[in-house]
Amino acid sequence: MKGLIYALADLHLSLAKNKPMEIFGYVWRAHTEKIYEAWRSIVKKDDLVIVPGDISWAVRLDEAKVDLNWLSELPGTKLLIKGNHDYWWSTIAKVRSILPRNIYAISSGYFMWEDVLICGTRGWVCPGDPCFDEEKDFHIYQREAKKLEKALENGKRCKHARIIVALHYPPFNYLKAPSLFTDVIEKHGVEVCVYGHLHDAALRSVFDGNLNGVEYRCVSADKLKFEPLQIMPFEPTIEQPLNFVL
Repeated sequence: MKGLIYALADLHLSLAKNKPMEIFGYVWRAHTEKIYEAWRSIVKKDDLVIVPGDISWAVRLDEAKVDLNWLSELPGTKLLIKGNHDYWWSTIAKVRSILPRNIYAISSGYFMWEDVLICGTRGWVCPGDPCFDEEKDFHIYQREAKKLEKALENGKRCKHARIIVALHYPPFNYLKAPSLFTDVIEKHGVEVCVYGHLHDAALRSVFDGNLNGVEYRCVSADKLKFEPLQIMPFEPTIEQPLNFVL
């Protein structure tokens, strides 16, 4: 492998829109500077950083370019996946047309990093979650799971040794019940799944660990104190029962 693989979700950059994040809690105070310092101290030029969604508060592509250019100046190659707040992200073709050097994006697709296959999509809220509305959400949830399966099926045609899945939403509800996402992930022999989206009180019940042979890592920026988390190579945890971080 040419370098290490890290992940850090929910950057919520706003260099063009000037949207202060500390309204969401003191931990977000000067968060852009925290990301900058931590990233530069951890990530090297030959490393890859997966950013699973909520990259920029921009609404238009031209606004997003400011944040993407800032991101491009940080060390390493970056791989972006769309989040629910990435309003600037329209079609994947338009997104790719403005990406600076060393930044790539996938939308229900895959990316090869030497012999590591990385598949990603936005994901969606899962059944059993208090926010899940059967009428409004089920078809989106089902569609996103099908996108993930298609990405894995297409990507596995390439020569690979290990598989990472990156989602913005968690692949299960707060009880960590099986879902269409976990079914697909387990079926295709995924080694690591990273996700973001969760903040504040939701982090109290976040799951980090091995579930049915898959390593799950929540990489929301505020959870990680804005430091990219190394996800490969890493020492797998021992498979454990569901746990809750209080």
